[in-house]
Amino acid sequence: MPAVTDRPAGAAASVVKVDAAALAHARAGRNRRERYIVLGLIGALLTVAALSLAIGAYSLSVPDLLRTLAGQGSGSENFIVLSLRLPRLTLAVLVGVAFAISGALFQTVLRNPLASPDIIGVTGGASAAAVFGMLILGFGSLGTSLAAFAGAIIVACAIYLLAWRSGVVGYRFVLIGVGVAFMVQGLLGYLLSRAELNDAQGALLWLVGSVSGARWPSIAVVAVVLIVLLPVIRLADGRLRALQLGDDLARSLGVGAERTRLVLLVIAVALTATATAAVGPLAFVAFVAAPIARRALGTGGVALIPTALVGALITTVADFTAQHLLPGQLELPAGIITGAIGAPYLLWLLATSNTTGKGA
Repeated sequence: MPAVTDRPAGAAASVVKVDAAALAHARAGRNRRERYIVLGLIGALLTVAALSLAIGAYSLSVPDLLRTLAGQGSGSENFIVLSLRLPRLTLAVLVGVAFAISGALFQTVLRNPLASPDIIGVTGGASAAAVFGMLILGFGSLGTSLAAFAGAIIVACAIYLLAWRSGVVGYRFVLIGVGVAFMVQGLLGYLLSRAELNDAQGALLWLVGSVSGARWPSIAVVAVVLIVLLPVIRLADGRLRALQLGDDLARSLGVGAERTRLVLLVIAVALTATATAAVGPLAFVAFVAAPIARRALGTGGVALIPTALVGALITTVADFTAQHLLPGQLELPAGIITGAIGAPYLLWLLATSNTTGKGA
């Protein structure tokens, strides 16, 4: 009798060992793939960065660029690279990271691919507040940035409160956010139609989004926000993955679903508000960065580092394209390029979304 019962137990143990080995092998494969993709993204970002610093009305060779970055360039080279191009590049990278991580948090926490700050009205709130400050209150650059930050926070709080029904459901949150976004667009149209022509042109330029006015103080603000919030997001990575499984499973794993969702949404709004205050509402960076990273990895999980790199790459490529690759002598804002990238993706997503209306 013991001989009969021992055999199935041994077979079960071998199956468990085989499954564990297969799981470990699959995990190692995913980690290896992620490393390769991260290295590829870093290489692409460094290439775009070098081109952005070297190419322009005054172009530099690679040795001259390296010498200038080491502080040994001529006076004109130091001014062009260190005072004009490097701040612009640095700000593009930082806001790309901020927008991308913010979009990833919104989409993951609310479990909806349309849950992006520029789709649900958060950046629209920042834009309306900034334009109100510029056109009505006469704010300068600092006041406009503070108004944009406050507008994003206020609109996000309004959406959260309107969506609250003993908790927040992603689908309802997105629908309310889209409705608020249309209201904000109406307010923006009213403000622009009532403004003087020159003032309206300045506001429209800000609304498109551009990194051309990069200054080290604004760069420092974005950098400090990222330095503070990114480690918090990293620490909450396990809770973020638990939320992907649904609220019930998250609670069974000891994760307070609603409390965690609120904290992560606050972080996402802070990132969006900071980036928008610095460069304006760069369209669709937050929307497309995380899906591109996930598709590259072949996984539906959270991929914060690849997402951040994709966001930085999108903004730097968009800014370089707007400066150098379009016909004509007029330099365009980077937001035009990001909008051209994101709009087709949004149409494709809406055309291929599932019939439940909740997205993938």
